[in-house]
Amino acid sequence: MQHWTENRDTWLEREALAEAMIPLIGRLYRRNNVVTSIHGRSLINKSTMNILKAHRFARRITTEELRVEDTAPLLEILANLDLGAAAIDLGRLRLAYDRARTTTDHGHADDGPSLEDFVRAELADIIGQGGRDERTTTDVVLYGFGRIGRLVARLLLEKSGGGHGLRLRAVVVRRGSDNDLTKRASLLRRDSVHGSFEGTIQVDEATDTITANGVRIQVIYSDDPSSIDYTAYGISDAIIVDNTGRWRDEEGLSQHLASTGVAKVLLTAPGKGTLKNIVHGINHATIDDDDRIITAASCTTNAITPVLKAINDRYGVIHGHVETVHSFTNDQNLIDNFHKGDRRGRSAALNMVLTETGAATAVAKALPELAGKLTGSSIRVPTPDVSIAILNLTLQKETTKDEVNTYLREMSLHSGMRKQVDYIDSPEVVSTDFVGSRRAGIVDGLATIADGTYLVLYVWYDNEFGYSCQVVRVLEEMAGVHPPSYPAADLNEALAATV
Repeated sequence: MQHWTENRDTWLEREALAEAMIPLIGRLYRRNNVVTSIHGRSLINKSTMNILKAHRFARRITTEELRVEDTAPLLEILANLDLGAAAIDLGRLRLAYDRARTTTDHGHADDGPSLEDFVRAELADIIGQGGRDERTTTDVVLYGFGRIGRLVARLLLEKSGGGHGLRLRAVVVRRGSDNDLTKRASLLRRDSVHGSFEGTIQVDEATDTITANGVRIQVIYSDDPSSIDYTAYGISDAIIVDNTGRWRDEEGLSQHLASTGVAKVLLTAPGKGTLKNIVHGINHATIDDDDRIITAASCTTNAITPVLKAINDRYGVIHGHVETVHSFTNDQNLIDNFHKGDRRGRSAALNMVLTETGAATAVAKALPELAGKLTGSSIRVPTPDVSIAILNLTLQKETTKDEVNTYLREMSLHSGMRKQVDYIDSPEVVSTDFVGSRRAGIVDGLATIADGTYLVLYVWYDNEFGYSCQVVRVLEEMAGVHPPSYPAADLNEALAATV
């Protein structure tokens, strides 16, 4: 009983520390435009329990749970430095500090700089900047407000605290009813899959506006993408995010550029013709300032391309087949009815529906080295969200299950694709466990099959939210609004050395 009491007391102390971190995290975010995270897990607007869970996640990075006792003083130092805009990873910063202390001349943990001296040296460029933000502010308009449009809106609102970077200004839809505005706001407020909106939403029917967490969003009613004067609403040089999928080629999407106040267009679907299909983490560096129209490819392409790149880089892919087991979408019918596509007219709620997917061939637009090497098909199943891709591959080099799993786990933690690739080896996970995942795809290590040059990988993905996160990352690249990130040094080797 005494042992339980001691553990309980320790837990309550850690809970109190995490609770005390919340106002510091909020103050850094709103006053200094500083976004804090722990190994990529954002701390903004998180509860005490979620902050503690983020600390526990760190055990996947260093094999040990990150202690709140170590991050709380780090956060207090940051709060007193009057920083400029930045993205600061507390987990990686603390790890860098611990490593600096153990790599001194004597190699003792007590050697090296104090925590405050280390932080001051690492963040010297932004100390005393008083929230100064060198980023420009880019207006964003969502053309269409369906599943992806509303999730992108949530993500943009989540990032709006400092008032810089991407700024959601308007939504364009076709009027559906007399109380259209109220219904649109209700769909933003409530979501059967992703839960309630975190914050407050107000509707002003006199001005056709929705105000969410203090952000005023103009709702524009139009069915012609080429005739809107966005400047009449104070919007200029905007990026239009076309969520409708109605136009997928340059000619159709160019209609947006004919409207006043539009600078660029991003399509949230695979594009046709010569349009750049961008999978963030793979080919986002190919985005040029003069690109007026680009696409964010498909949810499946975003899920499988990073994993395929990792495998191809190390083992080489001779050929393969991609089978996706995909949740149904609004494109299908609830009950049997006419549909122009094959099989999609049959009830989505009652059937597994075999259909086509262009994701396998679309991979080549982001990874040209895989052109002609992949085939693909899809089975739509009666679940509302989260899908899984089965990658059946023939490799140039032999591998084993343990070897390839270890490699993919390391890629998910330490590589430049760690925002895209996740890894899990729990024997109990099912599809709903991945609702809300911010990664493009999650490798299920226990399901991996490897026999020489034969490899089968199972990759889960939230085809709605994970994809929307990728869309926002592409948006940030188009607008050039990434804040400086700290620690600035590449910690990949340092991180790997601790595992």
